[in-house]
Amino acid sequence: MGKLLLLLIVIAVVIYLVVRTVETRGHPFRRPPGRRPSGGGRGPSRPVAPDDDPEFLRDLNRRRKKRDPDSPE
Repeated sequence: MGKLLLLLIVIAVVIYLVVRTVETRGHPFRRPPGRRPSGGGRGPSRPVAPDDDPEFLRDLNRRRKKRDPDSPE
């Protein structure tokens, strides 16, 4: 009975460590994001969100100034 309990504890600890590692580091067999094979035929990457794109923000600012010329900004 003692050997069975010890075996169950060891299995539980191993499962806990595996789950904890997968949660903190991500899936162990998945490639990390942003690492693509070279020569994929794509151009340079663009910002993902519009608020990360300086060109979008400049254009947005220009449109806002044209729409409201009396604004103090």
